[in-house]
Amino acid sequence: MSSAATSDAGISDAVAHLRALLGDRLHEPGDPGFAAATTLWNAAVDRAPALVARCLDAEEVAEAVRIAARCRLPVSVLSGGHDWAGRALRDGGLVLDLTGMRAVRVDPAAATVTAAGGATAADLVTAAAAHDLVVATGTVRGVGMAGLTLAGGYGPLCGRFGLALDNLLGAEVVLADGRRVSADPDHDAELYWALRGGGGNFGVVTELRFRAHRLPAVLAGMIIFALAEAPAVLRGYSALLAEAPDELTVMTGFLPGPTGEPVAFLCPFYSGPDLDAGRPWVDRLRALGTPLVDQVGPLPYAEALRMFDGGMVDGNHYLLRTRWLPALGGGAVAALVDAAQRISSPFSAVAVHHFHGAASRVRPADTAFGLRADHLLVEVIAVWEPGGAVEPHRDWADGLSAALAPYALPGGYPNLLAPEEPDRVRLAYGANWERLSRAKRRYDPDDLITAVPTLPPSAHAG
Repeated sequence: MSSAATSDAGISDAVAHLRALLGDRLHEPGDPGFAAATTLWNAAVDRAPALVARCLDAEEVAEAVRIAARCRLPVSVLSGGHDWAGRALRDGGLVLDLTGMRAVRVDPAAATVTAAGGATAADLVTAAAAHDLVVATGTVRGVGMAGLTLAGGYGPLCGRFGLALDNLLGAEVVLADGRRVSADPDHDAELYWALRGGGGNFGVVTELRFRAHRLPAVLAGMIIFALAEAPAVLRGYSALLAEAPDELTVMTGFLPGPTGEPVAFLCPFYSGPDLDAGRPWVDRLRALGTPLVDQVGPLPYAEALRMFDGGMVDGNHYLLRTRWLPALGGGAVAALVDAAQRISSPFSAVAVHHFHGAASRVRPADTAFGLRADHLLVEVIAVWEPGGAVEPHRDWADGLSAALAPYALPGGYPNLLAPEEPDRVRLAYGANWERLSRAKRRYDPDDLITAVPTLPPSAHAG
C-alpha cells in the first residue's frame, strides 16, 4: 500500500470516523497541534502525513487501524520518536501517536515489568528501580522501548542479560486487520518470533512484558582520553574484550570534546553481584592511556543511564550510518581514528557497542535477530545545526562507513540502517529472512504498517 493509493475521499472518510473516535486528539494539517505532533527528535526529517491520531489505549489503536484499513490509509507508529530516518511519519498516511500510552507496571515477585507501547526506557528503569530491578535497555533513556526492542536493543547489560528483545516475554499487538492478539511462547508463537528482531512490521504493539533482573547497582561511568591517545586506547580495548566476562560490557568511540576536537571514550558497565570484582577490569581500561576524565563508580542503573542524556539534542539534524565488525583490528582502528580527526561537525560522534556473552548464546533461529556471533556495532552519528548544508556531514558519515566496509560483516543493525539500504537489511537477517518475509505476508499482506526496519517490497510481495 502506498500513499498514492489513498484518495481524498478516503482521507475525508477516515477523518470523519477518527474524529468521532478521538475528538480533538485527531490532528490534521493546519490544526494548532499538528506541527508539534509531527516534530521528531531529528529535525532533518521532512515528512507529510495526512493525519495524526493520538491514542490512549489499545482499543482506540485497534479501531484506528480498522478505519485506516477500510480507507486504504497507510499507517506508521510514533512511540519514542527516536528513529533518525523518520519512519514514524509516513507520507500521506495515518500516524498512530502512542506517546500518551506510557503506563508501567512492576511485579516484583514475578520479576517482570509491563509497559504500554509508548513507554520510554526512562519510564521502565525508573519504575523498576524502586524494587532494585532493572530491564535491559539501550543507552539513551528517552528512546521508546517498543522501537528499541522490536529490532534489537543493544545496551550496557548485553553481556549479562542479552539484548532487550531477548528479555521480551510477550506482547499485546493490534494486527493490520484490527484484531487484538497476544504474542508469547504459548500464544501465536510465530508472531512472537517475528517481533523479536523483525521490528513493528507485523502490527502495532500496544504493550510489552519484560523479564526484569535484580541489580541494585552497577559499576559504570566515563573514562575520557585525548584524541592523540585513541589508537592505543582502541587497540587495548580490543585486546581486553577478548577476555571480558559476561558481566562487563564496554562501549567506546568518540564524543565531542570541550575544545571542539573529539575525545576518545571508554564506558564500562560491570553488572556482577560483587562490584569489587569489576574494579580490576576498570583499572585495566584506565591504564590504556592518561585519562582526562575518570568518573567510574557504583551507581544505580537508572542513574548510570543519565550519562548520555545530554549527548543528542532534540532539534538538531542527524544522519546515521552503521557497520557490524567481527573485531576491532588495525584497519578498523585506523579508519575510526582518521574519521575522528576529520570530523565534519563539533556535535558528531561515533559509538562502538559491545555484543557478547548472553546475547551471543541465543541460537540464531530462536528469534528473528540475525547475528548472534560476538561482534561490535559501530554507530556513526553525524550531527549539525539546522540551516547548515548536509553534504559535508553525509560525506563524512558515508566515508567512514565505506572505510569500515572491508573489515565488516554483511548487513548491519536494522534499527540504524538507512531506508536506501534494503539489501543490507536482507543480509542482516541471514537465514531468518525467508521466515520473516512469510510472517509479513501472513500478518500484514497489504503492507498497511511500516516500521523499523522497513522491509522492502520484495519481502512481502505475493
